Amino acid sequence: METRSIKIHAPTNKKIAIKVIPGHFATNNSHINLYIDLTTTQTRHSEAMECARVMAMQYMNTVVVDTIVCLDNCDVIGAFMAQELSNAGIRSMNAHQTMYIVSPEFNTNGQMIFRDCNQPAIFNKKVLLLVASVTTGDTVKRSIDCIKYYGGDISGISAIFSAVNQVEGYKVNSIYGKKDLPDYKIYDINECPLCKSSHRLEAIVNGYGYMKI
Repeated sequence: METRSIKIHAPTNKKIAIKVIPGHFATNNSHINLYIDLTTTQTRHSEAMECARVMAMQYMNTVVVDTIVCLDNCDVIGAFMAQELSNAGIRSMNAHQTMYIVSPEFNTNGQMIFRDCNQPAIFNKKVLLLVASVTTGDTVKRSIDCIKYYGGDISGISAIFSAVNQVEGYKVNSIYGKKDLPDYKIYDINECPLCKSSHRLEAIVNGYGYMKI
């Protein structure tokens, strides 16, 4: 499937590029017709830094960011983003006047949790949620609920790609949107036309990557 990949540069920064692969793929909550490979933006130093710069620009009017919660292997981008926000004068109310970068865990029931040692980075903190991609928004909803459960206050949501503009009333700031991938389609698992036409699933995908079936 990799041979079908198409490189698409970000509209606001040509140093950022994603690979798009057409086919039939399953996420946790839906089926999609395009897999968006974000590997290099998440793991390559230069591209992660460029992503952080674009994302940070979207928060220049934000007063406080204490913590960046990273999902989907976005920790490298999160660290660069914290640096960009700090350089721009975005304040933190932490005692040490610096931002935390943390990631949640998932317990055996699939619930998102923060260990006791990381909970102080969430409680009474202004939290920016950073994810790789947003399709239906269900994972972001769970993340918002989790952060609020541990006493955090959402100050923003950022994604490399998002198919939705907002989740739970919060704006999703993204580098790529559906307008940049006009052929991108999301299908309910029980109403997927690709399944009905006997187009087999090729891979299970999420923000960490893909696993071929």
